[in-house]
Amino acid sequence: MFKSVTLYTDQLVEMKNFYHNLLEIPIIEKGKNFFTLSIGTSTLTFKQSEGNSIYHFAFNIPGNHLTSAKRWLTERVSLNKEDDKDEIFYKNFNADAIYFDDPSGNIVEYIGRRTVIHDGEFSIQSLINISEMSVTTPYVKIVGQQLMEIGIPTFHNQSLQEDDLNFLGMDDTYVVLVPPNRTWYFSDVKSKTDPLEIKFTSNREIIITKDGRLKLK
Repeated sequence: MFKSVTLYTDQLVEMKNFYHNLLEIPIIEKGKNFFTLSIGTSTLTFKQSEGNSIYHFAFNIPGNHLTSAKRWLTERVSLNKEDDKDEIFYKNFNADAIYFDDPSGNIVEYIGRRTVIHDGEFSIQSLINISEMSVTTPYVKIVGQQLMEIGIPTFHNQSLQEDDLNFLGMDDTYVVLVPPNRTWYFSDVKSKTDPLEIKFTSNREIIITKDGRLKLK
């Protein structure tokens, strides 16, 4: 579902070192004020900004690679914990997840889909695509309706909840629509409204403005 996602950071150099040098994710394009990572069939771009933005996003990996991914990551980062656990099984999604923070304070998730099995152990080629991308807005129902109007349904056609997480998407890829000031899982960080851009595989493009409005590009 996600063809490309563009996010913002005021720590561009640190972020480039973190994702490329530490996590070994390929950079496919870069310039003075941005760099773009290859996340399987998706791309993730970070652009320089004056103020810091905070997001939650997830990368899909094969379910049988989660254990080796956890071992690989713990050699490089500290995994986040909740109730003294550093991984969780989500029954509704039939998937296991681990979390960590990047230099900008984003909450990053590797989520192993149990229905997806690949040979071998985790490597950077295990990243399948961007699985989840947060959209934080005080206009949850309005933005949710706009997403549905361009063909992105709610998970199991659930009703939009103004005060909770909402998953909209398909094929194990979701926009995580959430109001401000909700604490992210495996974190003490609260959701905040920040700008971003998404291009979907349908070639529809959206912009989330700094005040949380959705605009079609």
